[in-house]
Amino acid sequence: MLIHRAVYEEEHSLFRDAVRGFIKAEVLPHFTAWEEAGMVERRFWQRAGEAGILCPQIADSHGGAGGNFKHNAVVIEEFAYAGLAGPLSDLTVHSDVGASYIEDLGNEEQKQHWLPRLASGETVCAVAMTEPGTGSDLQAVRTRATPTEAGFRISGNKTFVSNGQHCDLVIVVARTSDAPGAKSISLILVEAERAGFNRGRKLDKLGQLSADTSELFLEDIEVPRGNLLGREGAGFASLMQQLPQERLAIALTSMAAAQRAFDITVDYVRNRKAFGQAIGDFQNTRYKLADLKTELSVGWAFVDQCLDKHVRRQLDSTQASIAKLWCSEMQGRLVDQCLQFFGGYGFMREYEICRLYADARVQRIYGGTSEIMRELISRSLAA
Repeated sequence: MLIHRAVYEEEHSLFRDAVRGFIKAEVLPHFTAWEEAGMVERRFWQRAGEAGILCPQIADSHGGAGGNFKHNAVVIEEFAYAGLAGPLSDLTVHSDVGASYIEDLGNEEQKQHWLPRLASGETVCAVAMTEPGTGSDLQAVRTRATPTEAGFRISGNKTFVSNGQHCDLVIVVARTSDAPGAKSISLILVEAERAGFNRGRKLDKLGQLSADTSELFLEDIEVPRGNLLGREGAGFASLMQQLPQERLAIALTSMAAAQRAFDITVDYVRNRKAFGQAIGDFQNTRYKLADLKTELSVGWAFVDQCLDKHVRRQLDSTQASIAKLWCSEMQGRLVDQCLQFFGGYGFMREYEICRLYADARVQRIYGGTSEIMRELISRSLAA
């Protein structure tokens, strides 16, 4: 169990108990079936909304609980520590990314219409950024939103879209002019019910098997001008403004999942015997576990510092990039070492450590690869 940390207050502790109760009652009994099916059931969203798990940071005037991002962090940590990387990936895109775009960039009409639906689970949100061939280079997107008399006509293909099968609303990254690079990028709200909106295949992944990750095909979709999110041509700047929160969410996920891997490994080596003694009694084991515990302690301290700064709106892009880079890379090293202690059993999917290992790999890729994080951090050196 995750220990209480000073960054949280009593209200967050009470909320944590509620999240744990929700996981126990509504997620764990179905998780294996969801992993086998490759996605969560739709009722997951409805139950999560009823329990107040979705978008806890949304103001009560917009249908939310009126919390702050520390409430989101509690949800992230508890799902990650429970080993529920698939459902958590869906939740993060919906609550921590999509809802925050609308809350921060939307006009009052957009907020009043969409935020209550996101908080209740009536509407599932996705964000369509990546395209085949673009990867981390968002300035290279080809999806076009051609201005029309009534609004925009959107055409393009998107991939790696979390919540692609369940989504009712998609925030689409598209070009709205012929201006070069980032100057033509805009964000547009697209309802899945519109003609020309087509869901592609559900993608088969290494890990996070129950995360609903899909392709989307947009074919001459007509949307009104009121579906523009933020200013036309300001989409790239808006994305950059929101990325620190997304990267902090990934760092929190890495920390809690790494803590889970460490805790189950400590239990395992205490009971598993080799050469007449517990594996945990060997000096090599004790020293390596000491190193891992040290890395966890350092990681939690820095992530808590970043979380506190973010709630006070003081977390900048460089700090968020450092958190994402260090925590995700640490998670990869730690889970790999923990799996080694399990020997051959660690390679068996029936053991939780195997799933934690597979689920961890993408943490160094999405939200900006480790290579991109290093590039962003290096730019701050010249400042």
